[in-house]
Amino acid sequence: MPLQGAAAAAELLFYVNGRKIIEKNADPEQMLLPYLRKRLHLTGTKYGCGGGGCGACTVMISTYEPASKKIRHYSANACLLPICSLYGAAVTTVEGVGSTKTRIHPVQERLAKCHGSQCGFCTPGMVMSIYTLLRNHPEPTSEQMIAALAGNLCRCTGYRPILDACKTFCKESICCQRKANGKCCLDQEDDLFDNKEEKVSTSLFSTDEFQPLDPTQELIFPPELMRMAESQPKRTLLFRGKRVTWISPVSLDELLDLKAVHPEAPLVVGNTSVGPEMKFRGVFHPVLIAPARIPDLNVLKYTDDGLTLGAACSLSLVKDTLTNAIVEFPEEKTRVFHAVLQQLITLGGEQIRNVASFGGNIISRKSTSDLNPVLAASNCMLNLASRGQKRQIPVSDIFADGVGNNTITPEEILVSIHIPHSRKGEYVSAFRQAPRRENALPITNAGMRVLFEEGTDIIKDLSIFYGGAISTTVCAKQTCWTLIGRHWNEKMLDEACRLVLKEIALPGSAGGENIDYKKTLMVSFFYRFFLEVSQSLKTMDPCHYPGIPMEYRSVLQDFKTRMPQSIQMYQDIEPSQSPQDPVGRPIMHQSGLKHTTGEAVYIDDLPSVDGELFLAAVTSSRAHAKIVSVDTSEALKGAGVFDVITAHDVPAANEFYFSDDPEIIFARNKVICVGQIVCAVVADSDVHAKQAAAKVKIEYEMLEPVILTIEEAIKHNSFFEPKRKLEQGNVDEAFETVDNIIEGEICIGGQKHFYMETQSMLAVPKGEDKEMDMYVSTQHPAIIQEIVAASLGVPANRIMCHVKRVGGAFGGKILKTGLLASVAAVAAHKTGRAVRLILSREDDMVITGGRHPFIAKYKVGFMNDGKIRAVDAKYYINGGCTPDESVLVAEVSLLKMDNAYKIPNLRCWACVCKTNLPSNTAFRGFGFPQSGLVTETWITDVADKTGLSPEKIKEINMYKKNGQTHFKQKLDPQNLIRCWNECMEKSAYYSRRTTINEFNKENYWKKRGIAIVPMKFPFGLGTPYLSQAAALVHIYTDGSVLLTHGGIEMGQGIHTKMIQVASRELNIPMSCIHFCETSTTTVPNACASVGSAGTDVNGMAVKDACQTLLKRLQPIIKKNPTGTWNDWRLQ
Repeated sequence: MPLQGAAAAAELLFYVNGRKIIEKNADPEQMLLPYLRKRLHLTGTKYGCGGGGCGACTVMISTYEPASKKIRHYSANACLLPICSLYGAAVTTVEGVGSTKTRIHPVQERLAKCHGSQCGFCTPGMVMSIYTLLRNHPEPTSEQMIAALAGNLCRCTGYRPILDACKTFCKESICCQRKANGKCCLDQEDDLFDNKEEKVSTSLFSTDEFQPLDPTQELIFPPELMRMAESQPKRTLLFRGKRVTWISPVSLDELLDLKAVHPEAPLVVGNTSVGPEMKFRGVFHPVLIAPARIPDLNVLKYTDDGLTLGAACSLSLVKDTLTNAIVEFPEEKTRVFHAVLQQLITLGGEQIRNVASFGGNIISRKSTSDLNPVLAASNCMLNLASRGQKRQIPVSDIFADGVGNNTITPEEILVSIHIPHSRKGEYVSAFRQAPRRENALPITNAGMRVLFEEGTDIIKDLSIFYGGAISTTVCAKQTCWTLIGRHWNEKMLDEACRLVLKEIALPGSAGGENIDYKKTLMVSFFYRFFLEVSQSLKTMDPCHYPGIPMEYRSVLQDFKTRMPQSIQMYQDIEPSQSPQDPVGRPIMHQSGLKHTTGEAVYIDDLPSVDGELFLAAVTSSRAHAKIVSVDTSEALKGAGVFDVITAHDVPAANEFYFSDDPEIIFARNKVICVGQIVCAVVADSDVHAKQAAAKVKIEYEMLEPVILTIEEAIKHNSFFEPKRKLEQGNVDEAFETVDNIIEGEICIGGQKHFYMETQSMLAVPKGEDKEMDMYVSTQHPAIIQEIVAASLGVPANRIMCHVKRVGGAFGGKILKTGLLASVAAVAAHKTGRAVRLILSREDDMVITGGRHPFIAKYKVGFMNDGKIRAVDAKYYINGGCTPDESVLVAEVSLLKMDNAYKIPNLRCWACVCKTNLPSNTAFRGFGFPQSGLVTETWITDVADKTGLSPEKIKEINMYKKNGQTHFKQKLDPQNLIRCWNECMEKSAYYSRRTTINEFNKENYWKKRGIAIVPMKFPFGLGTPYLSQAAALVHIYTDGSVLLTHGGIEMGQGIHTKMIQVASRELNIPMSCIHFCETSTTTVPNACASVGSAGTDVNGMAVKDACQTLLKRLQPIIKKNPTGTWNDWRLQ
């Protein structure tokens, strides 16, 4: 059906939170997430990654199937859902679940009261995943709950309190029942803590407070959509956007006609493959065909020889169908089903599986597909159709010639997939290894099948397919042919491993992964398959086949994800403490309910300012180059483009010298890293700004050297000054007297912050006196004010920086945020309009740095008894292209390198390497995680050398007496020793170690481990003034109190704690105290909220302010000493 002959564009009709939406000009490029946020102003659904990987944008989609008369509820990522795919569907967002203004839902209530939110940015997505599960299963199992959350990431809470909330909905008991008396470990407080002087509590919330879950109170499916589905005949839907046309046919013949006319048009069902390609790789398709409504592509049919599934069936449907089939059919027939199901369980998150199609996963032929290797190995068949022709081919055919395979012609459609029953003597397995078990792309995967001659172990047929190794799924064809006719034994195994490595050659730069590791995985997968089949042969005929040794068998047990069991213990309050005094009690986060209802406002949730513009950065694509020219002519012609901002538009400072090397806003003559901002485009929408930014042409002239690694920096002597050195004792002399010396080197990689809320800011010119309001997601409003004022050439008192809350930071929203805020401020200054800059996740990852990569070289001298006498170490730190905080990180790594150990003779250097990478910066721990890991590495080396256990070496060398650290700080180690002893005792460390050793003796391949690590983390920021703080407390005539301070709320609950402090000091309920925002207008020159110091320093400031106010109130209080707060305010 050519486009010219197609029907007129349809109206898009769907519902959101019970409200009818009719979109007359639906744009196929419009995703649901920006539609909800910008068009419907439902900002509870968050932008986290834009690629379906984090779950922050999770919503519930509900559809009605008239044939079965059933409503289907499923979770989905709004960032990947085209609105055109929602015709006739009902969307529920976090706002539709519950609200503080009307009624909060039990999910929202329990997540908040169980302390399941910190920064709160991921929380609406968590709520929607749990809510959707409860709509389908009001009493879920713990396995269902864990699976429902597998597609949701949290970067600050840790998942324990989130799961605590989830457990309250699960039908089975979560009690561990491990104790001999049948009591739960949670009831063993008296056994855990014998010290009666310090009462310890484990109760973080009271389940008695929770409202019950009542499924009858949920939002109903819109009756209009039900009537539409039942009465209206299905018709072809056509939506025309400015650049893309969307066609949704209703019959297979219509689809085949469309494909004949538009052979290059992709088929879109869940948009989990085509969507990311169009968004992240710039692939453009003028026509998109959506075949999800065609019955032939949704078929589900059992046949005599297997199961046929439509290509448009979702992966979740396939998973459920296979699960049911395994129960229904004998085990001998379902080995293929088992293997495919095993891969489906960990493929993506629930949100992806709910929309991604079975056929799309196959046809995309991506090397990362976990399904293709096992489908190909299992002789699954593809049913293809084109106009006037139908045919069937094996899945393996589409991988026969590698990436260039053209087995399926552009006009052909994959209609369905046939998964055969396994036969007698046939064994099938699937394997994968990924950075994490769920919701992660595999490093390598495999599918393997063997068929034996009846009643023997002679190989009749063998299939081995690997994925992830090269650019597509690959078959070890020669290996399989060679092994046919062999017996299934050790000799065959040795030859198979050799042949596989010879046949499948991995490219030299296989995705940056370690080639040797991938080769090891390939061989390991086949070895695991060998063990599985050997054991199955023994089960079939124990007399003829030996199976595998007992100590090998545990490796055949699949890893199961179980609901974690944990307990949090804290010092309980004194019985004499006033019931009104909240300090020491587990108070719910003040914004907890706002987090769970989506009402908490972050920077991009702020309402649009009249006439506001959107900014998109243009970044360098070269690591070190001279800028020859910047051509903005095409960009300026773009729709909605207002201007292009460059270094020439900066009124004052473009470079900031906090040390010898500058921090730079806009690159001027050269670029020094990929991701450096060269210029920026401002336009009337973020879409127009990004489209125009892509049209800016920059011509470069490469400069040498390009330094990316620490090794290259050392070679070129490229360092930031000063180098730091710390020394105590006589190291050289000590090395001459020790019994043993070890030397080693450890390389530690970097890490991205991946705060859920990307770098975000809104600059609003006030229109007079050069004033400007800056709304910024930052840990340090004062540095934002300072840098923006300097770049605009105005006094700091004209720049007002406001921070309500931050959606995660971890050290990554300080200096770089100041530079990005200046980009927005310069644009706002030039245009006279408000400018919003919200980095996309990909831009954020490119522009910002992260944790510093380390290379540490160490030399350790110690005695035979394990006592360490001398350490000589050198740290090389990859600082990136500008200093940022790197020298300070190097200093901290030296100051904290001793961890918890007294080293009498110590010398350590720290050198910050200057490289052509984005500047690395502060990150949780600020140098200590790296230096601490180095220290624990040589502690373990000493243990290996002496034959003593690591914990014994730690005990021998731990600080034990009052004294000084190597940087002359006084230290009383009593708490350190007490913590160590308590942890050893309460964890039953040695008995668990004995149990683990016994397990490891009995299990050759599967191992368990246990470790205990002491930690000393000195508090403070080195310079005393960095630990200062201020607070401002207002008491109004109605008795209410307004509190503000210099700390930033980024998940740690600092505002809640400050209200607790004020409540105690003023002796009034927390409900009388309100915190508005952190702002440079109320608390000037505040220090950054870093280093776990915010609560301590700001808490004392709040305490001081409250005490000052109480002194002022003393004359009134003395007149009526028995009065209440209300009595005093009336006077």
